[in-house]
Amino acid sequence: MTDKALQTDFDDWVTATYRDTGSFTMLFVLVRIGDSSVDLLRSAYLHVIGDELRWPDMMKVFEGAGVPWSGAVFFRAGREGIVKDDEAKARLGSLIRKLHEDRSIIRDGEFFNADGLRLAIEEVRLH
Repeated sequence: MTDKALQTDFDDWVTATYRDTGSFTMLFVLVRIGDSSVDLLRSAYLHVIGDELRWPDMMKVFEGAGVPWSGAVFFRAGREGIVKDDEAKARLGSLIRKLHEDRSIIRDGEFFNADGLRLAIEEVRLH
């Protein structure tokens, strides 16, 4: 295990989730965070088996996306833990459709900046 001082909020979340649920499938979406917007960029899913996944590991995965990003939001694919690949793809597709309609759904996930620190999304009210 890495030094606690070096751990990110993501590391804390993923290890706590694994401790509470065991292996699980997570859906994730890379985003670009603007002053008053969040743009969806790329999405994928990952099966988490064990508690050793850390933010630097995710950064390596994100490099493969080939886009500049400033945040990532993670969701468990389901309460049942690991879901089959076909089901994970279907749930990811459904999530992306919903996020295109309503970005506030990000609040239901775990939202982190490029440093792996927790973010919160707030509604912007235009006058």
